[in-house]
Amino acid sequence: MNRTRHTEEQIIGALKEAEAGKKAEDICREKGVSMWTFYQWRKKFRGMEVTDAKRLRALEEENRKLKRIVADLTLDNTALKDVLSKNW
Repeated sequence: MNRTRHTEEQIIGALKEAEAGKKAEDICREKGVSMWTFYQWRKKFRGMEVTDAKRLRALEEENRKLKRIVADLTLDNTALKDVLSKNW
């Protein structure tokens, strides 16, 4: 089954349609997503504007990079402690 990646604009547009009174089933059929996916979008993006969603994505990406840096530094620190603990 093909996976389609929807943009923040498309997701927020679909949620605004639902808030305007359009049925969720109709929106899901138009977008080609399941009801579960629609409700997950609603849980994550409810009350957001497009700029908020873009900022959220940028912050998530920055957080992912920082976690990777911390993991690398922790690994280096552990390796150095192991080397220094041995008596040469």
